[in-house]
Amino acid sequence: MAEKLLNELSPDLRRLYAKAVEAAQRDNFDYATTLFCSVLQKEPGLFEARKALRVAQTARSAGASTGFFKKMMSNAGSSPQITKAKMSLNKNPAEAMAIAEEVLNGDANNPFAHRIIIDAAHALGFPKTAVLSLETMVRLAPKDKALVIDFANTVAETGGNATIAEQFLDDLISAVPYDPDLLQAQKNLSAHKLLDEGGYNEMAETGGTFRDVLKNKEEAVSLEQEKRSQKTEDVALRLIEEYETRLITEPNNLKLTRSLAELYTQKNQFARALALYDRVKHSELGSDATLDRAIADTIVRQFDFKISQLNPFDDATAEQTVAITAEKLAFQMAETQKRAEKYPTDLAIKFELGVLYFQTGKIGEAIAEFQKAQGNPHKRRSAMSYLAQCFAKRKMFDLAAKTLQNALKEIPGFDEEKKELTYQLGCVLESMGKKEEAIEQFKIIYETDISYKDVSAKVDAYYAAQ
Repeated sequence: MAEKLLNELSPDLRRLYAKAVEAAQRDNFDYATTLFCSVLQKEPGLFEARKALRVAQTARSAGASTGFFKKMMSNAGSSPQITKAKMSLNKNPAEAMAIAEEVLNGDANNPFAHRIIIDAAHALGFPKTAVLSLETMVRLAPKDKALVIDFANTVAETGGNATIAEQFLDDLISAVPYDPDLLQAQKNLSAHKLLDEGGYNEMAETGGTFRDVLKNKEEAVSLEQEKRSQKTEDVALRLIEEYETRLITEPNNLKLTRSLAELYTQKNQFARALALYDRVKHSELGSDATLDRAIADTIVRQFDFKISQLNPFDDATAEQTVAITAEKLAFQMAETQKRAEKYPTDLAIKFELGVLYFQTGKIGEAIAEFQKAQGNPHKRRSAMSYLAQCFAKRKMFDLAAKTLQNALKEIPGFDEEKKELTYQLGCVLESMGKKEEAIEQFKIIYETDISYKDVSAKVDAYYAAQ
């Protein structure tokens, strides 16, 4: 089974789809979701209907997610509908998907329903549908490494918004620069972007094949190898050689230049990478926030690489590590301040700057940046978490608790991010002397993850004292 286009539908289904679109345009989302579900019941592979349904579900949930209704939907992970969908998944994935959509009609961000849709989509061969739900889940849990990698790999294998996947990957890699799983996912995604930028994915979707649109068989093999999820060092080196050759005849191909710089960065050949980035920077496309970020990240990786190359058995290593780390932090601070001035409306940069201020103990400056960064939906909850930590460092525990409580209200389900915020709230309440309220937060975590930090010790000690 494959995903279908609108023109492949019967006239009756096209009319029903048009009626659903019209209902959504009139903000009649209850009726629209019913009609879209009816269309998908008959043709589950119609991605346009699935995408439109998701928009209607989101709008419907936004208007209904208050009070008792929201409380009921927050327990949907153990609801009869979710249980029924899980039971249907292996035997009838289309039915499981339909049941999960019914849950999403009331709670558009329900992670259990989205997980079922992802698994069912993989079983049915609906890659775009899988990417759609993965993107929703990643936005809800941007720090979930396994989920972000799944999203990036699915995008790389099947197509999707590589820019969004790249953003979430970059955020995780900035925290853990040499995580092999994250770096492999980044390589896969880079390969997909190169294919997409070259127009090959679009040609394939319109009926051709990659080999049909490439100049020769050699280039076809090159691109196919580039897209494979498991790439060897030999392939990376050969791609560098190939791109260098192409650059001789295509000196003004800035996309190729930037892709080559990324490859050199991955191979830790930083001088060559920075020289290529500099060439792009001095072109007509030089004023680009993502380019400035790529250059900065390359230099930061260069610092990290220097540290990784130090001899652990050398007595001078500890001192050298401290010196390089200090140099790296000074560079990051100066460079991020410069980017913040250059792109004053980019709230993601303000978040970066806030983190650096926080790390260097400049709490007042950090608070100012995190307060601004809350306006970025992708950074909002992380900014609130840091804000709470800033308030706590200044012993403004009431403000810290309020900030954490507001952040927790915005997270459905109970993912790793919510778990960490709940733990932070418990610690803040402890610092305020509110032991009973604090232990209630730790008990929430204890119920689902007894091994999380020192939650077990805190809860066990509380009950032992009773």
